[in-house]
This record gives sequence, structure tokens and C-alpha cells, in this order.
Amino acid sequence: MKKITFILAFIGMIGLQSCTVNEVNDDGIDNDTISEVIEVTTSFSASNNFNRLVTINPPIYASDMILVYHLYDVVNGADVWRLMPQTYYFDGGGELDYNFDFTRYDVSLFMDANFDMNTLSSAWTQNQTFRIVIVPGYFSGKTSSTVDFTDYNATLKAFNIDSSKVRKIKA
Repeated sequence: MKKITFILAFIGMIGLQSCTVNEVNDDGIDNDTISEVIEVTTSFSASNNFNRLVTINPPIYASDMILVYHLYDVVNGADVWRLMPQTYYFDGGGELDYNFDFTRYDVSLFMDANFDMNTLSSAWTQNQTFRIVIVPGYFSGKTSSTVDFTDYNATLKAFNIDSSKVRKIKA
């Protein structure tokens, strides 16, 4: 009788164990990453080498992607966003690029030109606003051929991102 009681108690203990889900893997990254947008307004100058580093916290997965949009204009109260990289052409053959690169931990926003950028007016270098869209890797095959990424609003819609929840950070 003691053996049967022991076996039933053992089975009961196994049955009462609850399942747990570890939402953070071994390298400290959140496993339930969702698409999100980070907004940053920054200025470029020779003192920062026309470059601004934006830290991503928490870091993204190696399979995740980053899209960056530059606030180009405001028309009738509506923001006009342009997908980067973005090249602007000036009289005399000048070309100015807003570009970016990224790692799992940060996004580097930078300007490049085929002329001395110190000659640019402040309209091109000061208080520039960018939106960094984090696209989880599991979305890549599902939407990459059907979404017009040049359209900021279509991108938000495709990834079910609430535009009112844009996280604003300081650079």
C-alpha cells in the first residue's frame, strides 16, 4: 500500500508542476520582441563627424532588421517621411546623402557628401528627425515582397504598429 501511495504522490507532484516560459534568453534579449518605432531628433556637425549613434535597448535579434525614415517635410500638418538612404542633389553637381547602418545594439545615422558639409545651411544639419523601425526577423518572408517600405504609413500598417506609441529618445 505504501508503494501505491508513493507512486500516486509522485505522479501527482509531476502533474502539479507548472510550465514556465523563459522570455529572456541566455544573452539577455527579450524573446517576445515586437515591431516598434523609435523617434530621435538630432543635429549633425563637424564636431560629431556628421554622425549620431542611437543605442537600441534592449538589443534586437541578429535576424531582426532596421528601417530608418527621415522627416523630409510637413505638408498641411502631415509628416512626410522618406526611407533612407536618401540622396539630395544640388546645383553644381553636389550630392548629399543621409544614410545609416546598424548592429544589434545601435543605429548609426550619418551624412555624407561629395563637397564640404560645413558649407551646408542649418536646415540640412540641425534638428533632423528620424524614425527607426525595428522589424522582427520572423516578418521578413511574410511581408518583404508585399509591402512598399518607401511608404512609412504602409510599413506601420503591415507590422501592426500603433503610430501613437512611437518611443521618443534623446540622441
